[in-house]
Amino acid sequence: MTLIPRKYYLDDFFDNFLSVPEESHMKCDIYEKGGNYHIEMDIPGFNKQDIAIECNKGYLTITAEKKNEQEDKDEERNYIRRERTYGKYQREFYLGDVEADKVKAEFKEGILKITVPKKTEIDTKKVIEIE
Repeated sequence: MTLIPRKYYLDDFFDNFLSVPEESHMKCDIYEKGGNYHIEMDIPGFNKQDIAIECNKGYLTITAEKKNEQEDKDEERNYIRRERTYGKYQREFYLGDVEADKVKAEFKEGILKITVPKKTEIDTKKVIEIE
C-alpha cells in the first residue's frame, strides 16, 4: 500500500478555490454624519508607516503594505505552517469632487478612520422663462 499525502490530492485545489480576495483583508464601514463621509477600515497587524492614503481625481486610494522581514537572519527557520501574510493590499473609493486638503485620517489600534468633508453644492440651476 502506498501512502500519498493528502496535500497531493486536495489542498492545492482548495487553496486556490477558497482564496480570499485582497480587498477582504481591508474591511470597512462607510457612513455619513455631520456633513462628512466617514470610512472606518480594519487594518490589523500594520503600523501607521505601512499605510498610504491618496486622494486623486475624485478617488480615495488606501494602500497597506507589509514586507516579509525575517527577524532572525542568522537562524534558519523550518516552518511547519505559515499563515501570516505579507504583501500589498489596496482599496479604492470614488468620492467625486472633494477638497483633498480637508480629508483627515487617524490610525489607532488597527483601525483607520478617514473623514471626508462633503463639498457644499451651490445651486446653479436657473429657470428660464419662455417669452
